[in-house]
Amino acid sequence: MVKAIMHGCNGHMGQTICAMTEKDENITIVAGIDSFTGRTNPFPVFATLSECDIEADVVIDFSNAKAVNGLMDECARRQLALVLCTTGLDDEQLHKITETAEKTAVLHSANMSLGINTLMDLLKKATAVFADAGFDIEIVEKHHNQKLDAPSGTAIALADAINDAHGNDYEYIYDRSDRREKRAAKELGISAVRGGNIVGEHEVFFCGEDEVISFKHTATSKGVFGKGAIEAAKFLAGKPAGLYDMSDVIAAK
Repeated sequence: MVKAIMHGCNGHMGQTICAMTEKDENITIVAGIDSFTGRTNPFPVFATLSECDIEADVVIDFSNAKAVNGLMDECARRQLALVLCTTGLDDEQLHKITETAEKTAVLHSANMSLGINTLMDLLKKATAVFADAGFDIEIVEKHHNQKLDAPSGTAIALADAINDAHGNDYEYIYDRSDRREKRAAKELGISAVRGGNIVGEHEVFFCGEDEVISFKHTATSKGVFGKGAIEAAKFLAGKPAGLYDMSDVIAAK
């Protein structure tokens, strides 16, 4: 059984993952890390990873960007595998991920959902078929009205998957309101909808002459990210130093 430390155990995603692991016989949370201690957990909780003396195979991180640097330093020092799920990292931190991966196994992905990452793989295959056949490609993403950024990081990741599969020759277009011209062949439109309590919806359209093919992923709760993180942790435990992502997890299935 994989022994995991939950970094950010008292946050919403931390609690979600802890509850999900209780139903998974292949992984268990042996300790938690969180600066907030006003919650009872079935495992010991420490303020920082450096204070934790519990042996584990992997750390699952759903915390905040400010806590990530110290976490990476400690994981590198202890050669402890790290599933890094925190978003909003700056360029310096992204570079630090690469440096940390030289000393221990690190898995970092723009989206932890197994469904989204499978969708990325499908989009690469679809692009190979449809792009050179003259199909236009558009992405529409929908999220709740409290989301601050637009378009979503996941929408950009889907666009990147498409672009990577076609020589990075697409230009991302986020707004056409100030233009009066025909759509260019190498545009990749990305549109955002914000409303209500939509957890997350992404749809990709390949639009050709007389036919439209669409790929759609809908998240009904944030549990999809927790499930992906758990599968990533089980995959990463025992792996040699290196930088991994969710495509590696899916390929191992």
